Amino acid sequence: MSELTVLFAAARSGNDEALGKIFSSLYPDLKVVARARLRRGARLTMMDTTALVHESFLRFQKLGRVELTDRHHFLAYAARVIRTVIVDIVRSEQAAKRGGDLVHQTLNTAICDSVASDQADVLAVAQALESLEHVDPRLASVVEMRYFAGLTEKEIADALGLTERTVRRDWDKARTFLMVALQH
Repeated sequence: MSELTVLFAAARSGNDEALGKIFSSLYPDLKVVARARLRRGARLTMMDTTALVHESFLRFQKLGRVELTDRHHFLAYAARVIRTVIVDIVRSEQAAKRGGDLVHQTLNTAICDSVASDQADVLAVAQALESLEHVDPRLASVVEMRYFAGLTEKEIADALGLTERTVRRDWDKARTFLMVALQH
């Protein structure tokens, strides 16, 4: 039995130290996931890769007992946590723009317009993904694992107990759903 397998078992029983060791062991993988997500347009959050991974760890700790079975399942769950961190930051920034306690000083209108658009896009994608999750949770999981965690079709198939072909079909269906949802 590998060390990670033992750590996952301990984490499932509520051992916070085991969760910390899992994070340490998979830290390079988490940085890759966070870097990929930030590269895909979430850089507008003013958060760097390290901060995003650390904030995700804090969210994991708040959750307490998490049912993680293996590396793929952990990375898929981490992708979901990273997504929620980014969406929460964008929502917070949007709320601050609409009358928060920040002093409003527009120096360059073109820059402000582009940032607002990017933030609106992040929120629109988050809402579309939430809608997809209500319609078909598995499709939403495939999107999270592929888009947010950067997992391959094989890794997603292994994590969800599906075939690679089913993952490809699910990805196609999810993309179609999201495209339609984002056009409205």
